[in-house]
Amino acid sequence: MTDKATLGYDRETYEMPIVEGSYGERAVDIRSLRKDTGLITLDSGFMNTGATKSAITYINGEEGILLYRGYPIEQLAEASTFVETSYLLIYGELPTPAQIKEFSTLLTYHSMLHEDMRHFFDGFPSSAHPMAVLSSMVSALAAYYPDSIEPDTHNEHHIARVLSKVRTVAAFSFQKRQGRPVAYPRNELKYCANFLHMMFSHPAEPTYNPDPELVKALNVLLILHADHEQNCSTSTVRLVGSSRANLYAAISAGISALWGPLHGGANQAVIDMLQEIRDEGGDPKAFMEQVKNRERRLMGFGHRVYKNFDPRATILKKYADHLLQYLHIEDELFDIARELEQVALSDDYFIERKLYPNVDFYSGVLYRAMGIPTDMFTVLFTLGRIPGWIAHWKEMMEAPDLKIGRPRQIYEGPTSRDYVPIDQR
Repeated sequence: MTDKATLGYDRETYEMPIVEGSYGERAVDIRSLRKDTGLITLDSGFMNTGATKSAITYINGEEGILLYRGYPIEQLAEASTFVETSYLLIYGELPTPAQIKEFSTLLTYHSMLHEDMRHFFDGFPSSAHPMAVLSSMVSALAAYYPDSIEPDTHNEHHIARVLSKVRTVAAFSFQKRQGRPVAYPRNELKYCANFLHMMFSHPAEPTYNPDPELVKALNVLLILHADHEQNCSTSTVRLVGSSRANLYAAISAGISALWGPLHGGANQAVIDMLQEIRDEGGDPKAFMEQVKNRERRLMGFGHRVYKNFDPRATILKKYADHLLQYLHIEDELFDIARELEQVALSDDYFIERKLYPNVDFYSGVLYRAMGIPTDMFTVLFTLGRIPGWIAHWKEMMEAPDLKIGRPRQIYEGPTSRDYVPIDQR
């Protein structure tokens, strides 16, 4: 198999090296293309463009494979915790007992917000979307830790601060929106249990203790969202970080990117769709016929990367079925969701187009079952994705060939125009 690609252009021939990854994926290295030929590539949406080399996550969309640092997502979801998986993504190896104890202690130590920051919540209107609050507050953290602004500062304390304080900000923003006093973190609780405590404790139930089944479900949800290669928000974190912006600024930008309905907001769109079906009479089969006739849009089905099935969705379906049964939940939206799933998996139209339920479909159902309000769904996605963003930012900052991101463009605007002063127009 050749190790070079040949380009013929303007009666000249140019050779470009082939780069091969760990699983045999291959890429044409075009870094000298413009210098050698005067050409650039045009790839809207970066569908065929590799922006970096990375050792963090591997995806095989055709076979439904997702690996974190070489470990199958199925094994991590079953046996790991979110904190352990976060350590794996950020530092490259599973922690020893001593390392996980030290890492967990750091997360506990950094869970509190500076009291001045707590008062920031009073400045946001009660109608503020929690993602707007989250992005703003994470960006503000740089003001409280000014040493983070120095180039190449990515020590374990800043990493732990982001990972730990984001859950506190998220829970505080929810409590304030409910008009309740915030619940401070409890040092004896582990990461996911502590988040649920801060979310759902209130004066009428100050000793709220999270159900272990909900804690396990949240661990699984966050693990499955922890990283997903060079998606929109991760690429945003890398692009912002490529200017040597501090970790808090890069993460804040990633939060804003994830907020979009085509990215992290997709699971919220699933619940909105289910509610629309319910409000229109609750006929999933009729809705799916409208989808086939291109009259309605189907949310939470299919995936840009996975071509046969989403391995994360397979795991979440099991947990969704278990949790709904465990909690004895009867909800018309869940019944509609199950029927949509049955139609999609049995109708040739959806099978041929590979429109199977994806991770957004089941995560929306799970969050709702856990009592998480719809506008907090993307916030939960953010909590899960933080370690992946940190890992990519850290990997990039430690790379010897770091360059600031600067895509090219093909200009299609007007040419050769002469300026006319305003009083002569």
